[in-house]
Amino acid sequence: MRFIGIDIGSEKHAIAVVDENGAVVTKPVMCAENAEGYRQLVDLAGPAEDALVAMEATGHYWQNLFAALVAAGHRVALLNPSRTHRFAAEDLRRGKTDAVDALSIARFAAQKRPAVTPLADETTLEIRELVRFRDRLVQDFGDRTRQLHRLVDLGFPEFTKFVKDLGSEPATSILHEYPTAAAFLNVSKWRLARLKAGRYKVGDELAADLLAAAKVSVGAHHGEAYRVQVRMICEDLDTLRKRIREFDERIEKTLSKHEVGKLLTMIDGIGPNTAARLIAELQDPARFRDAAALASYVGVVPATRHSGKRAPLRAGITGYGNARLRKALWMPTLSAVRRNPWLKAYYDGLVARGKLPKVALVASMRKLLHAVYFVAKNRKAFVPRVEGIA
Repeated sequence: MRFIGIDIGSEKHAIAVVDENGAVVTKPVMCAENAEGYRQLVDLAGPAEDALVAMEATGHYWQNLFAALVAAGHRVALLNPSRTHRFAAEDLRRGKTDAVDALSIARFAAQKRPAVTPLADETTLEIRELVRFRDRLVQDFGDRTRQLHRLVDLGFPEFTKFVKDLGSEPATSILHEYPTAAAFLNVSKWRLARLKAGRYKVGDELAADLLAAAKVSVGAHHGEAYRVQVRMICEDLDTLRKRIREFDERIEKTLSKHEVGKLLTMIDGIGPNTAARLIAELQDPARFRDAAALASYVGVVPATRHSGKRAPLRAGITGYGNARLRKALWMPTLSAVRRNPWLKAYYDGLVARGKLPKVALVASMRKLLHAVYFVAKNRKAFVPRVEGIA
């Protein structure tokens, strides 16, 4: 049995091969990130029948190589970089090069025998791309909103007293036309009241409040430079808002073609975006050994830390696991403990027994993951039993 370690790079990959005892079979060699380099790498890997390839899931650089190796018949295990880093630290390794890393990964595979990672189907890959690009759009939307806050705090700080959310359609509609307090000074109440702000008009009451605030605003002295910035940012926010909605529709449409993803939306509290994120991060939840293993991967497990005289009464959750998925599941869990009768009964029962609300929420998130695992494992809709849960 041969174990092949590959250190992934943006332009070149390092490959090393060891046997079952960790002895070097092939010294580290650099292969380019192109078709010729892939052919060289497959040749160095040798016959696929008695080999296990291991590589870290570094950024996006591993994806093409992973697909090429699987197509060549190789079994490939994607590794969490934190595991390989800890393994390397056991030998008190002082140097770090691509060649050394490749050899360390190969020896890790020889000792730990990591599980083979299945190749995701086309629909799953499409969902992952859509979800992650939507995340970038949401991040851009947040960045632009924070920039707008700065400008409004300077040019018309009283505005947020009347329009709380600067990222909303009413806010960007009004500010695009009247970016600063000075822009409101010669505007009639009738004209402002009839300005369309999102689905509705500004209205007489809000128009009167804004005009009165603009007259005495401490930011009324700011001029054209602020107006230009506010208008451009409002246009950016309107565009990003439309794109996010478009991607929500694309995600929902693509999810309807995914067997497990479609079933996940039948669990109360899990909408299309949450179901899509579960598929994007987990591929098929049924690939885990059991529901407990899935919860451990996400990181919804306690991390007890007792040492010497230090014995805290409560244990927080582990710092390991998929933090991106934990974050994405927090709001759906909050929704589910209110709307989902099965999970609400479980949550209320924990609180009634003296658990802190946040502790009960984390436990509910774990319970929700059990439902996700059930759906993926059985390929059928989740039917909860409410009686006796609390």
